[in-house]
Amino acid sequence: MNEMGFLIPSKKERITDPTVGRLVAYRRLLMRLVDDGVPVVSSKEIGEMLRLKSSQVRKDLSYLGEFGKRGVGYDVGRLLEDLAGILAPFEMWRIGLVGIGRLGEALLNHRSFLSENYEVTAVFDSNPDKVGRSYAGKLCYHIDDLPRVIAEKNITVLILTVPPQAAQAVLDIAVGTGKIEGVLNFSAVVLQAPPGVQVKDVDIFIELEKLLFKLKASEQKKKQSF
Repeated sequence: MNEMGFLIPSKKERITDPTVGRLVAYRRLLMRLVDDGVPVVSSKEIGEMLRLKSSQVRKDLSYLGEFGKRGVGYDVGRLLEDLAGILAPFEMWRIGLVGIGRLGEALLNHRSFLSENYEVTAVFDSNPDKVGRSYAGKLCYHIDDLPRVIAEKNITVLILTVPPQAAQAVLDIAVGTGKIEGVLNFSAVVLQAPPGVQVKDVDIFIELEKLLFKLKASEQKKKQSF
């Protein structure tokens, strides 16, 4: 992707996890810019909005191809399309979300799910009062129907927002279908998955503890400087 240009094939390289994280952040930012009607953005502006060096932005975007015109800026819509191709190319990922609590509902209603590369096709819960209802336009099935619906809807990715004590049992049932390839786990417990199933743990409280540790270290450093 040139600045104001087209995708230029680059060498196939392994993209590291931190780089993938930044590419996702770029895509989310670009989605906001599209909504705001911004046609062009520079690496400097992207860096300022995401608290990154412009050189880091340019390095990350080099995965999309070589750079041509510098100092002009990127076509926002075209860059967004190219990022979508890098992050989830040529495939529609079908996702099932298990656990319709406050977190589950918040995730369902997030605009990031309005993607051309993935969609939540079904949601599940054990609460009979929630089964049969629609959440963000998605029908809620009983957890007992998990194997059947996974097979029928060709679901390959799960998002778990269930209590810790239920998470492993839900995972075991899901992977038993042989369909599940990846799990995003918000259940604050380490899950055991068979080979071939990727599990990404998201523990909000671990992230909070890390933030507080950094704040404390920063305060101590300031005190030592006086």
